[in-house]
Amino acid sequence: MSEPLIICENLVKIYKMEQIELLALQGLDLTVDRGEVMALVGASGSGKSTLMNILGGLDLPTAGRVVVGGRELLKLSQRRLNTYRRHHVGFVWQQTARNLIPYLNAQQNVELPMLMAGTLPSTRRNRAEELLNAVGIAHRRHHKLDQMSGGEQQRVAIAVGLANRPDLLLADEPTGELDSVTAQVIFDIFHHVNEVYGTTVVIVSHDPQIAQHVARVVAIRDGKTSSETLRQPAEMRAAEQEEGAPAPVHELVEYTVLDPAGWLQVPEEYRERYGIGRRVTLETTPDGIIIKAIPGERPAVKSLVETDEAPPPRPTAWNRVQNILGRRRGTPS
Repeated sequence: MSEPLIICENLVKIYKMEQIELLALQGLDLTVDRGEVMALVGASGSGKSTLMNILGGLDLPTAGRVVVGGRELLKLSQRRLNTYRRHHVGFVWQQTARNLIPYLNAQQNVELPMLMAGTLPSTRRNRAEELLNAVGIAHRRHHKLDQMSGGEQQRVAIAVGLANRPDLLLADEPTGELDSVTAQVIFDIFHHVNEVYGTTVVIVSHDPQIAQHVARVVAIRDGKTSSETLRQPAEMRAAEQEEGAPAPVHELVEYTVLDPAGWLQVPEEYRERYGIGRRVTLETTPDGIIIKAIPGERPAVKSLVETDEAPPPRPTAWNRVQNILGRRRGTPS
């Protein structure tokens, strides 16, 4: 079995703004196989956009390891990082202003990345025509942005992202400004170019319904991978199927993700529903493990409204990073 295209191990990212430190990624782990079409989902502030910028070489992690196509990004020089961004990764953004040059037509927009890479004119022209045909927009090759719909502009943007034959295509909310019918067309195009060119596609979204369009969705919560949803062939028992109803082709199965140290995230909604505080008990059964709340246990984070105690000293972000790395190694923090 070939090595995954993307390997993220214990990624940590700290942003510093004046006196404020923001821990955006807290020991995130992720693997993405070559040729996969998958999605990263999460609420605003979960860390998914930070992860996308790191995978695209637009930002670097504070700690951890990220490997894309055998290249360890933290070890690349600035020159090699520029080469990586230019030749090995493509981008599709939600805002067309970030994807396309408005005074160029579709053909010229697709040729531009190849021009910057020094590709010969005839090769640029043939490759652009091929890609515009692959995304179903060849008949609009001489049109500029203001002559195309939002869906047509996103098709051109996909062609631009594929211009220099990247191994990885990153799409940030590519259907966020499109209606559902047009969005389905865009997802179909991602699958088509994946099949034709073998490009790995990673889509970043806040919409959990994206699981209907890709085979695997990884949810990020509080800077860590928390769950994976897989679209698998349905296995419905005959007794559960209504008479005359068509059998479902696929079903979605969600799995909670454990990191290499065995840590897992219990969603806040579960903690609130079952009164789970700072500690729990684990009970083993023949079928698995049961997590049980402790009656009367305090919440994991004390509210200053509920206590007169002074808050403990706030650790710096780097101290929190060391704690995370220490837990991964199994050493006391």
